[in-house]
Amino acid sequence: MPRRPRLMLANTPVHIIQRGNNRQTCFFHETDYRFYLEWLGEYAESSQCAIHAYVLMTNHVHLLVTPKTKTSAAELMKRLGQRYVQYVNRIYKRSGTLWEGRFKSCLTREESYVLSCYRYIEMNPVRAGMVKDPGDYPWSSFRENGLGGISNLLSSHQVYEALGSSDDVRRKAYRELFRHQIEPGMMYKIRSSTNGNFVLGSEKFQQEIENALGPEFWSILGTRNLFMLVI
Repeated sequence: MPRRPRLMLANTPVHIIQRGNNRQTCFFHETDYRFYLEWLGEYAESSQCAIHAYVLMTNHVHLLVTPKTKTSAAELMKRLGQRYVQYVNRIYKRSGTLWEGRFKSCLTREESYVLSCYRYIEMNPVRAGMVKDPGDYPWSSFRENGLGGISNLLSSHQVYEALGSSDDVRRKAYRELFRHQIEPGMMYKIRSSTNGNFVLGSEKFQQEIENALGPEFWSILGTRNLFMLVI
C-alpha cells in the first residue's frame, strides 16, 4: 500500500515528531544532543526552514518549523536524520535503522495553536517527570524563548513576536504561558493531528489549506478523514 503524502505548505508552520524505532533511545551522551542541534541548524539553513521551538528527548524529537517551500521540511528531516544515524552507528558500533520510519507532522498557523505547539514542545520534559521547570532541561528551546539565552538556531515566529514590544516583555509574557499545563483538549488536538498528519486549527484554517492545495488536499487525506480534521 503506497504511503500517504504529507500535508505541507510553504510558509506555514508545521509541528514535527520523530521517534526512535520501537521507542528506542536516540541520544546516549551529551555530545549526541550537541551534534544533533549543530546539524539541525546547518540543515535548517540550507533547506530554508525557520526553527521556532524544539526539544530533544532521549527517544524522540519535537520541532516547530516554518518551511519556505513545500519540500523544505522533508528535505531538512531527511538530511538531518541520515547524518545523525550515520554518526550514531559509527560512534556506538551499531548498524541498521534508528528512527521509526517517517516523521509525523501537522500544519498549523492560528495564534492559539502556534503558541500551544511552543508550549507542548517545551513542556515535554516536565510532563515526562524529568524536570520540574522547563528551564531546567538543557535540550529544549525554552531557555532561549523564555529566559533570553543566546541561540543562532532559533527564529521567532510572528505570534511569539506579538507577545510584547521588547525582548524582556515578550519573554515575561511567554513564561506566563507556562504557569499552567496545556488543557487536555488541546493536548489531544495536537497529538491526534500530528500523529495523523492532519490540520491543527479551526474550520476556517482547514478551508484555507484546502483552497491553497486544491485537489491535492483530498488526494492526500481522502474524504473519510474529514471528521478528524476539524477538531
